[in-house]
Amino acid sequence: MSAAAVQSVQVNPAHTMAKRPVQAIELVEGLGVLGDAHYGATVQHRSRVRQDPAGPNLRQVHLIQGELLDELAGRGFRLRPGQMGENITTRGVDLLALPKHTIMTIGPEAMVLVTGLRNPCTQLDGVQNGLMAAVLERSAGGALIRKAGIMAIVIQSGRVRAGDAIRLHAPPEPRRPLDKV
Repeated sequence: MSAAAVQSVQVNPAHTMAKRPVQAIELVEGLGVLGDAHYGATVQHRSRVRQDPAGPNLRQVHLIQGELLDELAGRGFRLRPGQMGENITTRGVDLLALPKHTIMTIGPEAMVLVTGLRNPCTQLDGVQNGLMAAVLERSAGGALIRKAGIMAIVIQSGRVRAGDAIRLHAPPEPRRPLDKV
């Protein structure tokens, strides 16, 4: 396995699915990605705002592993980083296997705390037909497996660029698996 690193970074000030690639993003402690539609201490995702507009924003940063894009390409999907709404596309780390509350140091100073799995929505089918179903699977026991990335909050500010190293810091035992957030 190669060293964990950032493949690309993306941002979008509008509440649309795709985010545009940029040279760098600025993570701001307690708020998220500067200039992104989901920036803020309280919930910013429109469906969540309708439920509880004062709730904490546990979805400040969206990360997807680049290996998922490779897998989807093998199934006929043509996706570029950011098209599924992620701020950070990674390489060399199995994001979905991380325990809840893993701390990720990204680049020289930025740190995020993993809060949970992204719950894919039907907007993915607007990117490419069938994409939502492609990022959902069932385990042998019938449990739903969400593959559309993870969500995190920023716990230490810093700039993040493609090529930056990612270091993982596991939470103390007992560790809990990720669930939708």
